[in-house]
Amino acid sequence: MSDKSRTGTVERVSPVGTLLLSRVLITWAELLVVGFVGAALGGAASGPPQLIVYLATILGSVAVVMYNVDRLVAARIRGGT
Repeated sequence: MSDKSRTGTVERVSPVGTLLLSRVLITWAELLVVGFVGAALGGAASGPPQLIVYLATILGSVAVVMYNVDRLVAARIRGGT
């Protein structure tokens, strides 16, 4: 094929793959922050407060994952319609 036949075609990069990769990296960074903050606060506490910090850290981690999954699903639905 000649170069002239290719000039009319536009190659688009899929935004879904780019969005997925960026959202995975953001989720990973947010989970690191939540984990380190929970570890620091849990290390400073002892006894029952340490258990509460541990449970709050778990709850924060689940919230981060659920929020980011929701953002991905919402973007996928918007892109599909």
